[in-house]
Amino acid sequence: MGLTKGATGRGAVDKEAAPLEPQERLVALAGNPNVGKSTVFNALTGLHQHTGNWPGKTVATAQGTFRAGEHRCRLVDVPGTYSLLTHSAEEEVARDFICFSGPEAVVAVCDATCLQRGLGLVLQILETGRRVVVCVNLMDEARRRHLTLDLPLLEKRLGVPVVAATARQKGSLAPLKEALSATLSAPAGTRPAPVTYPAAVESAVSRLTPLLQPVAAGTVTARWLALRLLEGDTPLADRLTPELHSAVAGERERLAEQGVTAEDLRDSLVAAVDDTAGQLCRGVVRRGEAAPDRRDRRVDRLVTGRRWGYPLMLLLLAFVLWLTMVGANSLSDGLSAALFWVEDRLTDLFVALHAPDWLHGALVLGAYRMLASVVAVMLPPMAIFFPLFTLLEDVGYLPRVAYNLDRPFARCGACGKQALTMCMGFGCNAAGVVGCRIIDSPRERMLAILTNSFVPCNGRFPTLITVISLFFIGTAAGASALWAACLLTGLILLGVAATLLVTRLLSATLLRGTPSFFTLELPPYRLPQFGQVLVRSVLDRTLFVLGRAAAVAAPAGLLIWLLANVTVGDGSLLQHAAGWLDPLGRLMGMDGVILLAFILGLPANEVVLPLVLMMYSAGGVLPGAGHTGDLLGVLTAGGWTPLTAVCTLLFCLFHWPCSTTLLTVRRETGSLRWATLAALLPTLLGMGLCMLLTAAVRLVT
Repeated sequence: MGLTKGATGRGAVDKEAAPLEPQERLVALAGNPNVGKSTVFNALTGLHQHTGNWPGKTVATAQGTFRAGEHRCRLVDVPGTYSLLTHSAEEEVARDFICFSGPEAVVAVCDATCLQRGLGLVLQILETGRRVVVCVNLMDEARRRHLTLDLPLLEKRLGVPVVAATARQKGSLAPLKEALSATLSAPAGTRPAPVTYPAAVESAVSRLTPLLQPVAAGTVTARWLALRLLEGDTPLADRLTPELHSAVAGERERLAEQGVTAEDLRDSLVAAVDDTAGQLCRGVVRRGEAAPDRRDRRVDRLVTGRRWGYPLMLLLLAFVLWLTMVGANSLSDGLSAALFWVEDRLTDLFVALHAPDWLHGALVLGAYRMLASVVAVMLPPMAIFFPLFTLLEDVGYLPRVAYNLDRPFARCGACGKQALTMCMGFGCNAAGVVGCRIIDSPRERMLAILTNSFVPCNGRFPTLITVISLFFIGTAAGASALWAACLLTGLILLGVAATLLVTRLLSATLLRGTPSFFTLELPPYRLPQFGQVLVRSVLDRTLFVLGRAAAVAAPAGLLIWLLANVTVGDGSLLQHAAGWLDPLGRLMGMDGVILLAFILGLPANEVVLPLVLMMYSAGGVLPGAGHTGDLLGVLTAGGWTPLTAVCTLLFCLFHWPCSTTLLTVRRETGSLRWATLAALLPTLLGMGLCMLLTAAVRLVT
């Protein structure tokens, strides 16, 4: 009997990993959060990488290929973790891949400015029996803080290769590739000296190790397995035979008789690893005479302080949105003209081929025109917003946002980590839901999952920006764009307020409990890498979201064209559906067309506004190329008023999540009931706000 990855957890990394090609060597990339692991990964693999479906770094994984000497390596970037003692989902995923997915080596990335903390994880990886190469990254920051590291001494003490790196600098990782090549070519039998634990623990381990040797063969060391079983790792224990289970239970009882409780045992294991890491660092890390740079602390006192933290956060958000709006409109008009020029050429081709009118209508006026409209509306704001958002992430500001929001979430009975998952939701609500795995408490994780869709994702931003620009700003240029950015910032704040309110309501009713505490490390401020920021934001975010929207837009355009051109009785199928929804839509300050567009836009929020325009147009065809004034004319001809625009904005902010997010909620919670509640909560809030606002306006007019 042997242990497998499936024995201990989700195996989330392998679910997205492609099969190894012949001659490829599997290598894991591990490290604490904020040590530059992603930069190391990008520098090694370049563009030869496959990322997970969701943007963000919590429990998503990425894999790519590179060459290390004569070896072609498949590098898997496991979630950042401080320990292999599984407290959370990311630790479980990292542990499972390193221990049970068979990597031939592990590149362990450490932060040169806090080496001891990184060495704790290195020691735990070494205990598993894996071959390890230690990459001490951020050497430039260590020099800036007047730290000198004697890495040859550390290499001698650890017994494994230790290389220095500044991954942000080109060519810095050549020594790492050389060390990894030598490690992969060397025999796998060399084992560094293990961590020494208290005598009672060592005695128990020595008695269990021979018994566990057959079980651990081919996966991890029997010593590591014995330590985890004594610690009380339930998934591992469930895979044991009754005899081995009894032996482990007996050793735990013997430890209890010696006064070593389960809690004391875990504390002693952690303390032993930390003490060993401290001993390794003695004489390795030396601080110069000059005082360390205190710039980060001075800045943090400003951006995370009670007086200026929130105002600066709001001003920065408004500034990012203003830049997005200033650039998006002109780019959108130009892109729209180019795409509809292509449509004219397609029409010429269909005419030359003597294609029937229905085929031209379905494929060109339906599928292609919807696709072109979605690209023209979505691409410009995303191409501006995502690089700016990624820039803030690269500088190190986003963790400060989470720090500022920790206190409000704690007051609502939730965990402060929910602030992190909410920030992920601005990129993609499905990503925010997956990111909720970082929350240990099941109750608090459910709170974060159910409320993540109360903040607008990237798919809703184009609709929000366009409606604000058309009805409240006009051309959205200059000072008008600043006012538009303030309005959009207000909508975002409304979403955050709704998140807090509903979280508080759920924590007092369905999901009662006491909020837990968490430690959030604030990474140092760093100069952004503009090239990598541009590549990451365009490839990993903009093109992914645009591709998802395009995959929905073309079929949706075809479907809408068919519904608009297939008649039953005195009207088309589209008119009948919109008419049936019209009473409810009017009650909410909108109409049946708008509600139908939201329903048909379930696969992707990005297509809602193009669907509205298409259904208002004669014959169920989107209007041709034009500027913002043309779009405004189509909407006002359809009966839109400022009240319609406001209600549409509110319902765009608060309605059911997209199908991808709902499926993700279903997968993460394992329950259709919770997924249904995740859809109902924002929808009921949005419907209620629209009805109240409509009733109030009609009462006073």
